[in-house]
Amino acid sequence: MTPIKKAYGYVTRMKEGKTQVLVFQHPISAAGIQIPKGTVKPNESTYHAVIREIEEETGLKDIHIEYLIAQDLWENDDGAIHHRFFYKISVTTASNEWDYEPTGGEEEEGLTFHFFWISSENEVELIRGHGDYLKLVFD
Repeated sequence: MTPIKKAYGYVTRMKEGKTQVLVFQHPISAAGIQIPKGTVKPNESTYHAVIREIEEETGLKDIHIEYLIAQDLWENDDGAIHHRFFYKISVTTASNEWDYEPTGGEEEEGLTFHFFWISSENEVELIRGHGDYLKLVFD
């Protein structure tokens, strides 16, 4: 079985000299609090996929990809193997919180995500897998 490529974005900003990371509350409570991420399309690089996913899920346009933090193979709850790519991304202008309807379609159609910033890796509990490399952003 070929692993499913997934691109994850730790979107960061500096606020009063401290790093903050963007997260969102999914409207379906079982989906919890997440970071922006999505499936890499065929013939798409993970770099371009994470840019597309950030724009589709957050509405942010003025982002800067800093570097690839980590990649791994991970087993999802459904048994599928994901080849995950985690990127550190920075943004200079963004609201403290906002609601956004993702534009990627499919299972996100008609949903509204509530975005906000966290200032430490233990401030909120992210859904399984999303916080795996968060400590590398806050260190």
